[in-house]
Amino acid sequence: MLSLFSTMDAWLIVSLVVAVTFVLAFEFINGFHDTANAVATVIYTKAMTPNLAVFCSGVFNFLGVLLGGVGVAYAIVHLLPVDLLINVNTGQGLVMVFSLLAAAILWNLGTWFFGIPASSSHTLIGSILGVGLANALITDISAAEGVNWQKAADIGMSLLFSPLAGFAVAALLLIALKLWKPLSTMHSSPVQRIEEKGKKHPPFWNRMVLVTSAMAVSFVHGSNDGQKGIGLIMLVLIGIVPAHFAVDLEATGYEISRTRDAAVHLGDFYHRNSEPLSEYLALGKGNGSDLPKQFHCDPQQTEATLASLLTILNGVHSYEDIPPAQRVEMRRYLLCLDDAARKVSKLDVLPDREKSDLEKLRKDLTSTTEYVPFWVVLAVALSLGLGTMVGWKRVVLTVGEKIGRGGMTYAQGMSAQVTAAVAIGMANVFSLPVSTTHVLSSGVAGTMVANRSGLQSGTVRNILLAWALTLPVAMTLAAGLYLAVTFLFLR
Repeated sequence: MLSLFSTMDAWLIVSLVVAVTFVLAFEFINGFHDTANAVATVIYTKAMTPNLAVFCSGVFNFLGVLLGGVGVAYAIVHLLPVDLLINVNTGQGLVMVFSLLAAAILWNLGTWFFGIPASSSHTLIGSILGVGLANALITDISAAEGVNWQKAADIGMSLLFSPLAGFAVAALLLIALKLWKPLSTMHSSPVQRIEEKGKKHPPFWNRMVLVTSAMAVSFVHGSNDGQKGIGLIMLVLIGIVPAHFAVDLEATGYEISRTRDAAVHLGDFYHRNSEPLSEYLALGKGNGSDLPKQFHCDPQQTEATLASLLTILNGVHSYEDIPPAQRVEMRRYLLCLDDAARKVSKLDVLPDREKSDLEKLRKDLTSTTEYVPFWVVLAVALSLGLGTMVGWKRVVLTVGEKIGRGGMTYAQGMSAQVTAAVAIGMANVFSLPVSTTHVLSSGVAGTMVANRSGLQSGTVRNILLAWALTLPVAMTLAAGLYLAVTFLFLR
């Protein structure tokens, strides 16, 4: 990483450091919102002391980020259309990153100040969509092409249904616990247990479940939300210094061969299925070797793109041997080929087995572009942990006492946390970003309804209002900033 700075201009170094700092600030503030939810129930029920809870949560967040992979990170990146990702220059990359981050930070700080469990995921995704649409407006491309709407729809469904599932599952789980042991002390609140038993902590096994599920939520939160920060930093690095981060310069010879073989097999796949795909991909209708200097990701340029990629990769054993400009071109080719393959996989003309083969080829094709340096993972993990330790009190109070009319019982805490851990863990498996805030808060609300405690209308109204406003406000803020800075400094 340090050797990178020796080859960069001073203004570029400053821009890079400031941009990465902005991302880490976003993750730090994310700790106010989302990571605090992971320890809210365990602190409120006095299963752990606050200092111990936030320390352990930070450790498990770190492990979640470290072991979580990159699926969610690149799901965030690919919300932007491929053409924007392949044609971004340093100036445009800076404007794009600062616009979406400034919008996300402003909204997150505002909702945190009022103690509202707002969603950092909604905020970030709204900001990215706003930048994509603003870019479409000033580049004369249609709104349909300004954002990867298929990816946006998948993420939108995940963000919409995960809180509903959290509400229902947590409620059912609490009902099951009440039917199993209706007279158990796990149905007491911390205040009731102190008054009735004179004991400060929950019963032993309740305490173990609360602690274990809290750490599980911290782990899956680190895996899911931490990857969002990772995706943002990769956007920064690729946008500002593409020559160094367009591809993984530390890729081994085997990994490079895997990418090259995937390109060869992709060509074989298209020719094997040439009859149904010939018209869509314009197979055999060009010379298959030349591309214009400025091109868009048109599936009908697939053969030429494959030929150009294989020319660059021919005989290469280290990406360091490829000139910086060609690394950028190579990334463009790989993104375009992956985009075309994704579109082909949606066509009805291919049998399911062929679609399955195509998905495997896509993974091999992008194995050296969808990567993350270890220092990025470490920086994001530390930012999340520190954010938790600073800003947890406001959200703990809201989750524990202000969602329902009565204080949270141990059984409610267990039901909500177990539900959140499973729901977010499943989202990680399918590389879908979800909101820890909304899943856990809705789980608590579900247990309050199931417990017939009722809900505090004011808090629920504020949470729903934040949920409804976050996406359009973040989109508007990010789009406005992007347009303003672009017209002021880049035109």
